Amino acid sequence: LFLVTGHTGFKGSWLCRILMNAGASVTGYSLEPAGEPNLFSLAGLEQGIRSETGDVRDYRRMAGLFKEIRPEIVFHLAAQPIVREGYLNPRFTYETNVMGTVNLLECVRKTDSVKSLVNVTTDKVYKNNEQSRGYREEEPLDGFDPYSNSKSCSELVTHSYVNSFFQGENFPAVSTARAGNVIGGGDFGKDRIIPDCIRSVAGGQVIAVRNPSSIRPYQHVLDCLSAYLMIAQRQYEDKSSAGFYNVGPDDSNCITTGDLVKKFCACWGKGASWKHCPEQDAPHETVCLKLDCSKIRSVFGWKPKLSIDQSLDLVCRFGKVWLEGGDLPAEMDREIRNYFENTDF
Repeated sequence: LFLVTGHTGFKGSWLCRILMNAGASVTGYSLEPAGEPNLFSLAGLEQGIRSETGDVRDYRRMAGLFKEIRPEIVFHLAAQPIVREGYLNPRFTYETNVMGTVNLLECVRKTDSVKSLVNVTTDKVYKNNEQSRGYREEEPLDGFDPYSNSKSCSELVTHSYVNSFFQGENFPAVSTARAGNVIGGGDFGKDRIIPDCIRSVAGGQVIAVRNPSSIRPYQHVLDCLSAYLMIAQRQYEDKSSAGFYNVGPDDSNCITTGDLVKKFCACWGKGASWKHCPEQDAPHETVCLKLDCSKIRSVFGWKPKLSIDQSLDLVCRFGKVWLEGGDLPAEMDREIRNYFENTDF
């Protein structure tokens, strides 16, 4: 039995669709989907899994669910995930991302059915010195802004619980996954570059790009989720593989935001274009961020399947299916099937 927190979000919806297609028993625990449109509703996931509405800050509610369903594998994706929102609502961001993690870990600690837990954090947990090489797992954690820092705290809380409580044969295997910038169909989040691109082209507008020279490790959502699933499965079978893992693309997919948008426009066609729109008094954002993913490759043999061009082909196809009122669940299933069967897209 799987429990996915944050199942109504972008990555959570894709993860639940993968598990549902595999015939797994899935329970999701999350706030209601954020706004319209949202992938959870469009994908019809409420008909395929058990969906429970709740806040990770509500320990009693979450503990009651753990006691009722007794999950074996837990994916913790629930978070306030936006850098700019963290500046606007820092207290909510810390309450959700730090105390939400504490509450989740307490539930796991008191539920002996749990065998495997993956806490999903972010590539932004590291103390960033704008270095050109990728950050490694052993480097200092000290995110700059409230979102990034709260995720650093989530990592440290997890480390403490592992050291203090999750030792020996009778306790679950616990890992954290520090993912790069994830793109894919059905992301409607605010202040994220691909959703901004889709919204702009849908409205016949020029795409406005704040920081075209920023370098990010872009990866497709299916590459990212395949890593989460591999970690969860392998540590379920062998606890010694549990740890703290970067999950990111090949170095060739670490490109500037400007290059990403250029590629998006070429892939979308139909006159899609962009322009640089710098902001006055904008909040701090990292210029260069890369991940060294040699650890997850050496431990699990995992590597991404999709190039940045293949990823954008899927993004644009999905966006056009959505705009034309097509069958989004069928499109998700097609992408999932092709990805895991390793066939052509």
